[in-house]
Formats: sequence, C-alpha cells, structure tokens
Amino acid sequence: MRLGRRPAALGLLLLCAAAASAGDAEELHYPQGEHRSDYDREALLGGQEEVDEYVKLSPEEQHKRLKSIIKKIDLDSDGFLTESELSSWIQMSFKHYAMQEAKQQFVEYDKNSDGSVSWDEYNIQMYDRVIDFDENTALDDAEEESFRQLHLKDKKRFEKANQDSDPGLNLEEFIAFEHPEEVDYMTEFVIQEALEEHDKNGDGFVSLEEFLGDYRRDPTNEDPEWILVEKDRFLNDYDKDTNGRLDPQELLSWVVPNNQGIAQEEALHLIDEMDLNSDRKLSEAEILENQDLFLTSEATDYGRQLHDEYFYHDEL
Repeated sequence: MRLGRRPAALGLLLLCAAAASAGDAEELHYPQGEHRSDYDREALLGGQEEVDEYVKLSPEEQHKRLKSIIKKIDLDSDGFLTESELSSWIQMSFKHYAMQEAKQQFVEYDKNSDGSVSWDEYNIQMYDRVIDFDENTALDDAEEESFRQLHLKDKKRFEKANQDSDPGLNLEEFIAFEHPEEVDYMTEFVIQEALEEHDKNGDGFVSLEEFLGDYRRDPTNEDPEWILVEKDRFLNDYDKDTNGRLDPQELLSWVVPNNQGIAQEEALHLIDEMDLNSDRKLSEAEILENQDLFLTSEATDYGRQLHDEYFYHDEL
C-alpha cells in the first residue's frame, strides 16, 4: 500500500472520512462494476517511479523474487495459498509500510537528532513555525477557526501518544501519534474524538442522521446515489446490532480503516481471478501463469515487494 505524505493535523479528520474514501476507491477500482486492472497496477507499483523500477528487473530476477514471496505467504508450506494466508500477508504488508513511513518521518521531524520529536519540532516540520492557539478562544474567521480546531485536536493526540515523562515522542510514541489505529492504547482516544465530531446530541451514539452529517433530504427528490451507498454501509456494515445507531465499538469500525476487510476482499478477488482448477486456493503454477495479475494486487503491494528485501529475501 503506497502511503503518501499528509499533514498530521488532518489525521483524525481523515480517519473519520475513511468510509467515504473507501467508497471513492471502490468506484475507481470497479467503475460501473467492471474491474480495472490498471488500477491494481497503479496501486501495486505506487506510481511511475515504481513502475520504472519494476521493469528494470530481468524476467529471471522477477521470477525468482516472486517465487520467494509466494513461499513466505504459504504459512503451512503445503504449496498452496489460501484466502486466509493471502489476507494475513496483505494485512502484514499494510502495517509494514505504515511503520516504515512513520520511521522515515520521525527522522525528518526530529530536528536536533536527540531521538525525540517535540511539539515544537512537529510544528516546525509541518508549518515552518511554532503555532500556539488559545484553547478557550474561538477565532472570528471561519477558516482560521477550523484550522485552530484541527490543530488543537492534533495537540491532544500528541499528548495522548506520549506515555512517559519526556515531553517529546520517542519512535514508538510517534508511531502511535501518526497511526493511532495501529496502537491499542490509542483506541479510546480515537473513539472519543469521533464522538466529539459526530455525536451532535451527546448521547454517546451516532445516529444515521449524524452519520450522514449536514445532508438534509429534499422530500420532493430522491436521495442521491452517494447517500444510498452511505445508508447501506451504515445499516449493513456498521450497525451490527441493528438498533439504528452506532455504539463506540461499531463507531470504531467506521472511523478506523478496516485493513482486514480490504485484505480479505483482495484475497478473494485474486482467488476468483487466478484459481484455474476451482479448488479455492492458488498453487505456485497458477500464480506464475497469472504473474501480471498477481503483481498488480495488494498481495505484492503492486510489485513494490519485489524491491523490498523485507519481503523477498530468503533469510527473512
């Protein structure tokens, strides 16, 4: 999964928009219900730079590295890749690249190289200056007030990620700050932030109306397609107890990207497309027969794993 740089101040806002983003990605991946193989390649290789790097490998080297990756995915070494093995591998890949990105950012943010990122260093990296808003004073300008709110939320997340007496964040704490969805002790904070964002009546739940945000239905017109899609997600994906509202745990499945679900969907897609003998698992021969498809999937992070020794090196 190619992870782009994004302002950390938008972190939780982006988490809360995860459902809508997933819908956009689905539309790009399956426009009008038709699978776009070039979307897989774009996502797998991450961009033209990775595509160029990929084609530099000789066919023999591509083949060798791919076979090494297949063996690593095959956890029980029975010669076949199951849905579960593919899904587990893809989830591991997601987490690996998220952690790698955070480690690279840590070095950039740690201006004095003391092994800790302070709040001032974070501000300097993000905004080229230290920003300090009054927590209790709203700004008159709507855009500036919106930024103030986001900045204060970021500061709260920074403070929550910090678990020791050091005012700055060490690498593990910085990962919790950048990727709270990957760290257990940040779960409560993520839920609380989401409730503050969406629970307008303060009852501790998110109703369908709150879930849809500012949308107001026009009784003279049918709901637009995106509203129908969001309603369906609310009813069938998130509201597990079907009581018409999301409790904190159900809310978590919405605001935190569900890598497990994405990985399982991709695993099923690969089996559907590549399973030549209909045994619902993939042999090495079936994968090599469909090498281009496998290298344009999340299973190899769109080919990126062929250039990352963490995945293809025999000793790892």
